[in-house]
Amino acid sequence: MDGDSIIDDTGLATDSLDDDYDSESAWVDDGTLPANRYFDRELSWLAFNTRVLELAEDETLPVLERANFLAIFASNLDEFFMVRVAGLKRRIATGIAVPTNIGRAPLDVLDDISRKAHELQERHARAFREQVKPSLDASGIHIESWSDLDQEDRERVDEIFSAQIYPVLMPLAVDPAHPFPYISGLSLNLSVRVRNPKTGKVEFARVKVPSILPRFVQLPDDARGLLRFIPLEDLISNHLVELFPGMEILEHHEFRVTRNEDVEVDEDESENLIQSLERELLRRRFGPPIRLEITDDMDDVTLGLLVRELGITEQEVFRLPAPLDLGGLFEVFKIDRPSLKYSKHVPTTNVALLPPEPGASPDVFASIARRDILLHHPYESFGTSVQAFLEQAAADPNVLAIKQTLYRTSGDSPIVEALIDAAEAGKAVLALVEIKARFDEAANITWARKLEKAGVHVVYGLVGLKTHCKLALVVRQEKGGLRHYSHIGTGNYNPKTSRVYEDLGLLTADPIVGRDLNRLFNELSGYAIEKKFKRLLVAPLHLRKGLIKCITTETRNALAGKPSGIRIKLNSIVDEQIIDALYRASQAGVPIDLVVRGICGVRPGVEGLSETIQVRSILGRYLEHSRIFSFVNNGDPVTYIGSADMMHRNLDRRVEALVRLTDAAHLADIDAIFELSMSDKTSSWRLESDGEWTRQHLAEDGTRLEDMQNVLMKNISSRKRAGTTR
Repeated sequence: MDGDSIIDDTGLATDSLDDDYDSESAWVDDGTLPANRYFDRELSWLAFNTRVLELAEDETLPVLERANFLAIFASNLDEFFMVRVAGLKRRIATGIAVPTNIGRAPLDVLDDISRKAHELQERHARAFREQVKPSLDASGIHIESWSDLDQEDRERVDEIFSAQIYPVLMPLAVDPAHPFPYISGLSLNLSVRVRNPKTGKVEFARVKVPSILPRFVQLPDDARGLLRFIPLEDLISNHLVELFPGMEILEHHEFRVTRNEDVEVDEDESENLIQSLERELLRRRFGPPIRLEITDDMDDVTLGLLVRELGITEQEVFRLPAPLDLGGLFEVFKIDRPSLKYSKHVPTTNVALLPPEPGASPDVFASIARRDILLHHPYESFGTSVQAFLEQAAADPNVLAIKQTLYRTSGDSPIVEALIDAAEAGKAVLALVEIKARFDEAANITWARKLEKAGVHVVYGLVGLKTHCKLALVVRQEKGGLRHYSHIGTGNYNPKTSRVYEDLGLLTADPIVGRDLNRLFNELSGYAIEKKFKRLLVAPLHLRKGLIKCITTETRNALAGKPSGIRIKLNSIVDEQIIDALYRASQAGVPIDLVVRGICGVRPGVEGLSETIQVRSILGRYLEHSRIFSFVNNGDPVTYIGSADMMHRNLDRRVEALVRLTDAAHLADIDAIFELSMSDKTSSWRLESDGEWTRQHLAEDGTRLEDMQNVLMKNISSRKRAGTTR
């Protein structure tokens, strides 16, 4: 479930979908491990989205949450086609090598992807039609079709159409004078075949369903107290005579096109990165079609025309029952029916950030100065921690400088406003804005320009690398000199997604971390080549090496009979060097627990290879997004948190940062997360050695296993009430 982008209407898996084929890894297979030791990453991603679909199919979940999971599945799959499938097809078509770590030809993998995607889209449509829609009906929320409406309803809907919809529609004819129109990616369209009764000539037309209008039009109250909606495209379909007066309507069907929206910018050849990226964003709109979704009643003549004009192959056609684009269910999820959603959870303020005396004003700097603070969002408030940290820094006259990375942020970001306020107050402010953050490029360009106008020093990172690390550094004048206050997180500086993304963050006044961040920011904004860090592991130079060193230490300790163990929590793991190091650790007897939300290339439980490796996946109301790397280290634990997944792009083509946790209470918190994640009493999915994910959410007596997120919610809230610290 990148997003870095969900559940805020953009999908649960965005951060796992960037193109990962161009990396030049130094890894070489030495032939000592089995050739079939990895799972294919694309099929593993589809398995992840299957787990999302299973949540939509779970009748024990609140029905509006199930509708939301259907929408998330649809949004995820759209992006998968736009990025991953598009990237595969582009490379195959242009003859660029497509490495696969499973020993199979790319075309064979593409065939498997197509077959599985067809199966999943059909299952997705069935889940809506046969499970979620009837449950919505039973809850008083009806998504009607035109045939469900009586005459009175139809007359009232006619008025809505004439007043609110008809003026916005733009029917486009296709004839010698009107070439086949451009079909924008992800737009919902109606294909219409009409006959001129005077000449008998049959013509084709296209009507775009306006995205600026609500996807589901609310029907007038019928005195039964029901919330009733009709899909916008259904309403338009039944008023086509008004769009084509005097013509005979022969056929009308829905269709939807997905296009290649991969953005490519040659940074080495670009004199102005922003201008080049803006040109690419314009080109993205006209990427080649890679998927055509049609309603299952479409006639062969219309389909033939669409296939011919769009250049679509038979494999790329998906026949589905109406309605198409179930991502529109995000609108249904917004209905204000709390009883049909998860119970509301209000984040608490981390007790270490509370003022020492009741009624006193909180002082973030004083709190951080006392001890390192480990934050756990969304159980603990982003607003009263990270946001308050930066807002206080902007207003504090003793703060001299603020340095921060911005990868994705919200449209009305208080974080960006705090940086602007700081700059206008005369502080030195550096913002490293990653304008290449996929699908947020345009928004980040806008923010970058707004920051520059306010006097913020804006930089765009290093050529050829995305800056994905989540870092903030505040330099403050205090008695005795300057003091550094730092934040290193696993998630974006985005107050909106912080309410639904599970993330960790460290607030610290440790001078070692402060110096590390200063060096790193200098490297990102200038020409410094500082390669050594004390409490950080930084990609692309040292992160993979540092983690492999930790894994190797566990391997040696196990062989020497010393305590050993590896626990890793992340979004995705496909990097061959890391996986092979884990296999060798397992062969040495190291217990290895992996908690993987999305893509997993590791094959667990294989005799002689990975017998000690267990893999779990946790999905639920929150997007599991934190990355944790924990090593027993012969009783002297080494634990890092940070921004990096174990993928080629993270380790080779991104600036990523992990920070080591040192506080004993924080290490205990991390241990508790892993104990809960791997417990047989916790609901989860378990990865089998054959690649199947098995959901285990019921005990032997039929009762539900514990929901990890609910347990954490309860534990953290009760800890706060008890007034304990960590």
